[in-house]
Amino acid sequence: MTTTQDLLPDDLSMGTVLLKVGDLPTMSDYYQRALGLEVIAEASDGLHLGRGNTPLIHLAPAAGLQLPAQGEAGLFHTALLFDDRSALAATVAATAQYDASLYVGSADHLVSEAFYFTDPEGNGIELYFDKPRDTWQWSTDTTGQAAGKAPGKSVVMDSLRLPADAYLRDHLTEAAVTGQTEASAVVGHVHLQVGDVETAGKFYVDTLGFERTAGWHGQALFVSAGGYHHHMAMNVWNSRGAGPRKDTLGLGEVLIHVPAADDVDALADRLRVAGIGNHHTGSELRFNDPWNNRIRVAVS
Repeated sequence: MTTTQDLLPDDLSMGTVLLKVGDLPTMSDYYQRALGLEVIAEASDGLHLGRGNTPLIHLAPAAGLQLPAQGEAGLFHTALLFDDRSALAATVAATAQYDASLYVGSADHLVSEAFYFTDPEGNGIELYFDKPRDTWQWSTDTTGQAAGKAPGKSVVMDSLRLPADAYLRDHLTEAAVTGQTEASAVVGHVHLQVGDVETAGKFYVDTLGFERTAGWHGQALFVSAGGYHHHMAMNVWNSRGAGPRKDTLGLGEVLIHVPAADDVDALADRLRVAGIGNHHTGSELRFNDPWNNRIRVAVS
């Protein structure tokens, strides 16, 4: 039975997503002009882009690598969370104007309103706004009872129609457009492509200590800490049966922030018991999931 000592802390947050890129100038132009991110730091390891002093995306040059093959595990999308609908609308408008062909779609998920794009190298991007938490609905989740686990709660999500034109008409303001780069944004969640959902659950829930918040017909898993709808998700929509990743362009690392070194130590113990190799420096922990997606957990 899972105890509170086995769980990641409630005040966990997602950090910078590292992308290995083949064409740094093109990718940098996209993330700055389309998404309104600014260069926070430039070093030999690439560009660190974000809003204000908050780094969101690290573009690391990797010109010798190939794009991942279709069906491989890796990144499904990086999701940037905005404080209000006007700030979201301003970035959606800028991203669509940059290159309309990179727009994928939109959806009202009941807990959030989301717009989807791909960057010039095919990495998925979600831009979204969270509806107030007191409007989220939760149902009893009996998944896992057959394995002796107590029922938990599952957040109610859906994919309802969300017309982009109407959204921009209702929420886009001149002030939001002119102040786009000043509006705050964070990495709200990271969604991965994996080979199978059951293995993902054993790793991200049973070992790492996320709580399961939703599933979708055995094809997707959503997990979080502290009652959020999801900090991470995994699906098999494009990657069912995929094995460990090769070293390709695309996802390089997912960073997770925890508040204290004790949280890092507790996770290191869980990884050790599970026989999962890791590099533990005291203040941070690096390890791979079953598909070689690199995870870094560090004290914020």
